[in-house]
Amino acid sequence: MRILRVILILLWGLGLCSAQLSQNFYAKVCPEVENIVKKAVSAKFSQTFVTVPATIRLFFHDCFVSGCDASVIVASTAGNTAEKDHPDNLSLAGDGFDTVIKAKAAVDAVSSCKNKVSCADILALATRDAIVLAGGPTYPVELGRLDGLSSTSASVEGNLPQPSFSLDQLNKMFASKGLSQTDMIALSAAHTVGFSHCSRFANRIYNFSRQNPVDPTLDPQYATQLQGMCPKNVDPRVAINMDPATPRIFDNAYFNNLVQGKGLFTSDQVLFTDSRSKNTVSTWASNPQSFNTAFIQAITKLGRLTAKNGNIRFDCGKFN
Repeated sequence: MRILRVILILLWGLGLCSAQLSQNFYAKVCPEVENIVKKAVSAKFSQTFVTVPATIRLFFHDCFVSGCDASVIVASTAGNTAEKDHPDNLSLAGDGFDTVIKAKAAVDAVSSCKNKVSCADILALATRDAIVLAGGPTYPVELGRLDGLSSTSASVEGNLPQPSFSLDQLNKMFASKGLSQTDMIALSAAHTVGFSHCSRFANRIYNFSRQNPVDPTLDPQYATQLQGMCPKNVDPRVAINMDPATPRIFDNAYFNNLVQGKGLFTSDQVLFTDSRSKNTVSTWASNPQSFNTAFIQAITKLGRLTAKNGNIRFDCGKFN
């Protein structure tokens, strides 16, 4: 109990404590908020599939820095470089931001809801809706987050997992957010949709080490395919699917890919090559329901990391 109290104090000091969230938080002021957001996300999805990975990634990058407070959406100003302009966030697709902005506009178009629903909650709902649209599991979203009052590029540094991370580095970072190794493995499966620029994994297919230019944990045929899609002097704007099997379906194929040596990042493949996480990967590769249950638990825990102070932003892209 004493250890738990210390952990909670530390998380509170980081501004990463669970607020009093509830599934029916807006029942009296905006009872239709979930349907409104769902309709807006569906409309955006009909325009481009990128809506799915872009929204999911936006949520993760938001929550890992100062909690789920929509601070990643705030634009930089002459006097402040915001989170979204940190190098680790420059590859966040614009469709994720646009999804939240459109959903916010739809919510605020209802008079009883206007300026009553936080951008952070809209992003949390939109993430769930995007996952479902791609064939993933549905789940209840806890609501009641506040929008953060600060957004700085400096706050991002050291708070987002890198594609080169080892299992120890992944576990340490996720543990700092109150997430377990099982949560980390489940959340990593968000890489079952979306894309990556070649530079994020080029070292694995060209200069992994002096003895092995190609990472030996990569399936040789997959490595050759990656080299074909990402030649050495490739246009830096080129991006490829992270899941070579079912890139437009949110499923457990991610884990089957790892078993086959087809994890795109070092931080993906290590989940299978490290004996401490291998059994979980193997189990979820053959048991999609078990994975879905674990993913729902993990993303719900992630969503409980909230800003210590905040308000409801009138415009998601700037402070009131």
